[in-house]
Amino acid sequence: MKRSRKLTDIRFEVRGPITEEAARMEREGRAVLKLNIGNPAEFGFAAPEEFIAQISARMAGAQGYSDARGLPEARAAVAAYARSKGIAASEDDVFIGNGVSELIQMSMNALLDDGDEVLLPAPDYPVWTSWVTLSGGRAVHYICDEQADWCPDIADIRRKITAKTRAIVLINPNNPTGALYPREALEEIAGIAREHGLMIFSDEIYDRSVMDGEEHVSAAAAAPDVFCATFGGLSKSHMLCGFRSAWMILSGPEPEGDYRDGLTLLANLRISPNVPGQLAIEPALGDFGGANPYVMPGSRLYEQRKFIVGALNAIPGISVVQPKAAFYLFPKIDTAKFGVKDDGRFVLDFLKEKGVLLVPGSGFNWPRPDHVRIVYLAGLPWLREAAEKLEEFLGGYRQS
Repeated sequence: MKRSRKLTDIRFEVRGPITEEAARMEREGRAVLKLNIGNPAEFGFAAPEEFIAQISARMAGAQGYSDARGLPEARAAVAAYARSKGIAASEDDVFIGNGVSELIQMSMNALLDDGDEVLLPAPDYPVWTSWVTLSGGRAVHYICDEQADWCPDIADIRRKITAKTRAIVLINPNNPTGALYPREALEEIAGIAREHGLMIFSDEIYDRSVMDGEEHVSAAAAAPDVFCATFGGLSKSHMLCGFRSAWMILSGPEPEGDYRDGLTLLANLRISPNVPGQLAIEPALGDFGGANPYVMPGSRLYEQRKFIVGALNAIPGISVVQPKAAFYLFPKIDTAKFGVKDDGRFVLDFLKEKGVLLVPGSGFNWPRPDHVRIVYLAGLPWLREAAEKLEEFLGGYRQS
């Protein structure tokens, strides 16, 4: 039996073949430092015990299906949170999902006909590109500018719009770069969407993981007159990846058509989002809705970012823009210095020689083999070890 041809161009290097090689090495008894995936629980991060206790006390009520769009109280809490960020939304505008990934799938399946185009950032989170493709669409990547703190290249977005373009995707804060987009950039992109009648999809799962006193501005708040779908959840802000508690919020004037009906149909087809995960949403957005303690100055994540940015920039041939949010770095490799033509090969060679697992930049649809993604959730001793091993590795490396 052969797999579907629809999967020909689908990649997910975060859990791809290089990860399988790392697992093989572990089975042989080799230690592997995994800096490839943003799973806070693996590195000792946990939600407060009193918060988990609140959810546990509600668990007896989680035995039946919920409304296909989600529990009313969970949707009401999300709508209130959206309004606090300047997004005009009600409970009826919210769809709860089993992680943002499921909601991306639904949102693309509800929108795209074969051949429709969607503009996505490069680098992107590859789930977006995958679901555009699997939904029959064509992913067109616009460049984000490393020299401008990885903000979208507005001119490149304009160049890539065609008669088939249906939507623009934003990932803000960005994974894999940690970029945070200023209001001015969001307003310019909103102007393009308004001019061409496009929808905006804004992935804001890291909206509460912003450092240095910076403010996250939601695209929907910057563009109240543009039809937007805003995505968020508890995986990263509350360290609850396994709960799969996420949402999508529709806002702005809806164009004529039945897109919302399509989303409702797809929600009905999956019967119900998981109810235990939904029980976390109301208390999370209420009692734990203030400043995020995980990213405050002096916190573990804050100090780990400070260390690893400095350590990488001190390595000859490596440079990195300091991220403003999330817990990822997207450092640049001097490809001429090290002869790198294949970033996947570079990551595999580093894994085999030093036992440290990263993700090649091409796995995030970056068009050149000159970047890798590093997750800096690991504690300082492990980050120090990873930086030392990378410097040792590069001291004698040249790709053949």
